[in-house]
Amino acid sequence: MAVLAPLALLFAAIFVACCVLLAAFVGSLLYMVVLHHRLKEKGLGRERTLLATPLPADAELPHVVVQIPSFNEGPVLRRGVEAAARLDWPRDKLHIQVLDDSTDETAELARTVVAELRAQGFDVVALQRTDRSGYKGGALHEAMQQTPYDYFAIFDVDYVPPADFLRTCMRPFFANPNWAFVQARFDFLNPHENALTEMQMVTLDAHLGIEQATRCWAGHPLPFNGTCGIWQRAAIEAGGGWKGDTVTEDLDLTYRGWVKGWRALFLTGVAVPGELPADTATWLRQQQRWQDGFRHVSLRMVPAILRSRDITPSGKAAALLHLCMSLNQPVLLVGIVAGLLAALLAPALVPLLLTLFLVTLAWVLLCATTFLRAGHNFIRGGEMSPLRFTLVLLRFVGGQVAMLARSLGVHARKATNRPKPVVFDRTPKRGA
Repeated sequence: MAVLAPLALLFAAIFVACCVLLAAFVGSLLYMVVLHHRLKEKGLGRERTLLATPLPADAELPHVVVQIPSFNEGPVLRRGVEAAARLDWPRDKLHIQVLDDSTDETAELARTVVAELRAQGFDVVALQRTDRSGYKGGALHEAMQQTPYDYFAIFDVDYVPPADFLRTCMRPFFANPNWAFVQARFDFLNPHENALTEMQMVTLDAHLGIEQATRCWAGHPLPFNGTCGIWQRAAIEAGGGWKGDTVTEDLDLTYRGWVKGWRALFLTGVAVPGELPADTATWLRQQQRWQDGFRHVSLRMVPAILRSRDITPSGKAAALLHLCMSLNQPVLLVGIVAGLLAALLAPALVPLLLTLFLVTLAWVLLCATTFLRAGHNFIRGGEMSPLRFTLVLLRFVGGQVAMLARSLGVHARKATNRPKPVVFDRTPKRGA
């Protein structure tokens, strides 16, 4: 017993530390809601001013390359490429690259769609690689070498940009030529397909409407969302170019450029609809990929951020708080294991451990509920009734539990097997 008591206290201390860290991480969401309300009026006013920037005459507009990454997307590909061809921009200055790494019949479909559009006079090419080196990041990097132009509008293949997307989102570049990228808010083609897609709508609205908008307004690091945005070449090259050694190439390039001094703009009022995964297995794989990629980028960028002499202390704090959110799952897993071991070794600690767990859980639920509802109110005007929102919240909690269970399984397999190389597990699209 003399040996067990110190060990139990050690596990209890780890459990307490994990509860405090989780409370701090999730509490940052509540902080973002408060900051959002403080900055909203000024931020939206600046956005309106930037979007009112006049465009030059068509003859003076820059060339824009539209890049559409694709991998075994099936019929979704035609819809995405044809939407790009409908963009309102001078025909001789609109260039479309279909970055198709497909290994199924999509490859032939890509060639067919490209041939049809070329016959109509569009400058569109299918860049089809014989291997997927670097996955999406590798495809974007190779495609950029095939063109001399400076602006790249990137759309995942399931997104359907409105015809005025370029004429709207290029305006801020004429007001401030030093934006690394201009990011539009993505919307959804199938938000009410089932309970899962409705839950994703609410969570992504909170991410985009509260997190992304507020980061932009506050001057915090603004991550690129991987789609529905326009990059300029100088920023991509300053950040070291697209790389495929992480499964979140968008977040990776964002931070590499941010450390070099490049800043970005998020537009809350420009929405581009895309498809949400409608089955749980696909959604869980997507979430796992995002979690893994977030950790990859955190491990790579935190030392560079801390070493930088050009980033202010408040900028470093904002970046570290954002990147440390990737530790939520590991901290939760460690906390659960430590708490269970402490309870087994010292049953007398159970009331204290249980109380702390319940308090932390209540805080997490309060912060998450406030964050999600604030995002829904901002983007959708609170169209969802409190009862329906409560059901969505329960689905969200269930999703987090499922993600935790999947993460446990992934870590268990990693512990018993050889580490596997980074693999980009693309989210399949159905053409909703």
